[in-house]
Formats: sequence, structure tokens, C-alpha cells
Amino acid sequence: MAETFGEALRRLRGSRSLRDVAALAACGKSYVADLENGRRRPTAQTARALDAAVGAEGLLIALADVRPGTSPLEQADALQAGLHEALAAGPLADSSLDEIEWTVDRHGRATRYRPEMTHFPELLADFQDLRVLLTRRHPPQVRRRLLVAAARMSGLTALTLLKLGDDRSLSWWRTARQFAAAADDRATLSWAYAQEAYQCFYGGDFYGAVELSAHAQQLAGGLPCVGPALAAPLEARAHARLGDAEAADEALAAAESALARLPEDEQIGSAFGYSENQLRFHMGNALTHLGKTVRARAEQDRALELYPDAERMDRALVALDAAMCTSLDGDPAGAADLATRTIVSLAPAHRSALIIYRAQDVATRVPPGAQQVHEVRALREILALPPGETERGREDQQSDSG
Repeated sequence: MAETFGEALRRLRGSRSLRDVAALAACGKSYVADLENGRRRPTAQTARALDAAVGAEGLLIALADVRPGTSPLEQADALQAGLHEALAAGPLADSSLDEIEWTVDRHGRATRYRPEMTHFPELLADFQDLRVLLTRRHPPQVRRRLLVAAARMSGLTALTLLKLGDDRSLSWWRTARQFAAAADDRATLSWAYAQEAYQCFYGGDFYGAVELSAHAQQLAGGLPCVGPALAAPLEARAHARLGDAEAADEALAAAESALARLPEDEQIGSAFGYSENQLRFHMGNALTHLGKTVRARAEQDRALELYPDAERMDRALVALDAAMCTSLDGDPAGAADLATRTIVSLAPAHRSALIIYRAQDVATRVPPGAQQVHEVRALREILALPPGETERGREDQQSDSG
């Protein structure tokens, strides 16, 4: 049977008197006796003080979180938390910082291929470990690296919540920006604003998306980093949705230039990178919404050639853009059929809120006269759209959200 807090305290106190241990922990002798006998429970502050006094190395801190009647598994969780806290109390070696940054990068790569609900718990667990480290004092350079890691993890949390359709993502973008600013890291701050611009875009706030995208590019200045490469094509997509073809073309040219300046090791499939396949996808999306379907299809085909099969979400989004082009070219039945096949081909875990949103966009742009076409009705059934929703209603919804 696992030790209680009191039993562990008595064992670790050994031959030392209650008075001596109480003095080291700055508490009363009778209080320590009550803790050992189980008559009282320690506060978090007292548990830390006693842990240090008897050299428990985090054990007493962990046991203080264990309530009577908890299961062994719950006790193991509490013990592990205490061990992590004890480890975090020591100085961080360069190898430990390298491991933290590698872990953050690994989560950035995982956003490209892992379903959000599968990935999210692991992301949060590693973020919790990082949070504990941030509570300690560190030399300035170490703290700066930890702040950058926290900014990136906050951004990944926001990005995951966005894909899940959870509005709590909004506050996490703010947290990401605050950590990046505290680290005085313009590249990370530019990345955070660029990613937040996508929140505006998918919420229908195209003017907001333009503003945040432009700010991300300004923050970076001439620095060759991911922020401008992410922001410029998103700005083009937002201009396209606003019907400004000239501004969209200028932003697409800026996107090509930003990708060309991006270091090769950042042209990768990651939330922290940007690659040609993403650019072709985003260019195709902008051209689709400008009604330039021939050029859009060429970009979509190139994107699908470049995308690995594992990146299911972006491949599905490209297919939904192709469905939109099909609709614009006068074939609503073909568009609805392609959108339906795209959704059905995805495992349920990959049918994120973002995928459904884009498929709904295809369905709601079908001309009123084609609403009862069999393929369109099938798509609506899958998406559970109200049968009377029209493109006009969609525009009203976007106007409200902007």
C-alpha cells in the first residue's frame, strides 16, 4: 500500500526531532506531529517547506496532492507531477533546452498529420512541463529560450482549438503574442500574428485577416522567417474574398518572394514552416475565389503533386477548392459529388471543424436552382445544413462575424 504524506514525513525525518524539522520548515512542532499522524493535511507551501527540510526531492510535494481514497493510478499521477516539479527546480543544462525545443518542433510537425483530438492531450502534457519550468528563476538567455518555446506552444494550442472550432483559440493567440513579445523575438511574434490571421479568415473577418497579415509582414521587416511566408498568401486569400483582384495579385507576388527568401530548413511540413505545396494550395484558393478557375486548377494540381499523402487535411482542402471551381464552371452536381467524396474519404478523426466549414462553403454557393439536385442534397445531408440556407445567408453570416 502506498505511503501517505504523514508516513513519508515520519520516515524521512528519521532520528531528527520534531522541533528541528519544524524549525527548518518554519512551522510549529505540533503541526508537524499532526501531519505525521494524519490529523491534518498540509498546504502546498508547507509541503514544499517540509520537502526541502527532510530532503524528500519532491516526494512530499507529490503526496500532498493525494487525497484519502484516491486510486494507485491517481497517486502515481501526483507522484509524477511532484518529480517533474523537483526536476524543474534545478538548473537547466543546454541539452535540456535543446530537448524542450525539439519537443516543440515535433508538435509543430504533428499538426500536419495527426488528428487534433489525438494530438491535443500530448501537446498539453508537454506544455504543462514547460509551465513548471517557467515558474523558476533562470539566467536571461535561458529564460528567453523558454519564453519562445512557450509562445510557440501557445500558438499550437490556439491552432488546435481553431481546427476544433473552439473559440477559446482567440485568447491563446493573445498568450502566444505576449510570450513572444516578452522574449523580444520578432520572428516568433510575426509568426503568431500570421497564424492568428487565419482565425480571422475562417471566421469571415476578411478585413481583420488583411490587417493581421500585413502587421505580421511589417514586424518581420526584411528578416527571412516564416511569418511573412504564412501571412502574404493569407492576405491574398482575404483580398480575393473581398473581391479586390489587384491587391490579391500583389499579395501573391509578395508570397512568392517570401517563400524564396525562407531558409531551406524552414520550408517544411510544420506549423512552424512553410513550403511550396502550401503556397500552391493557397494561391489556388485565392484564384478560386477570384473566379479564375483555369489558373486555380493548375495551382491545385501542382499542390496535390507536392503534398505527401500523410497531410490529409490540406489535401482535402485542395480537393474542396477544386469542387468550388467545378461549381463556378457551371457543374453544381459535380461540385457537390466531389465535396461529398472528399468528406467521406476522410476518417472521422480528420473531419475537423475547418474541413466541414470549407465543405459547407461549397454547398452554400450552389445556385438556388440547383438546390434539389441529388448530389447537392446528399452533400447537405452529410453536412446537416438547413435545407433553406443560401449563399446570401452565408454572406450575411460572414458580415455578422466580421
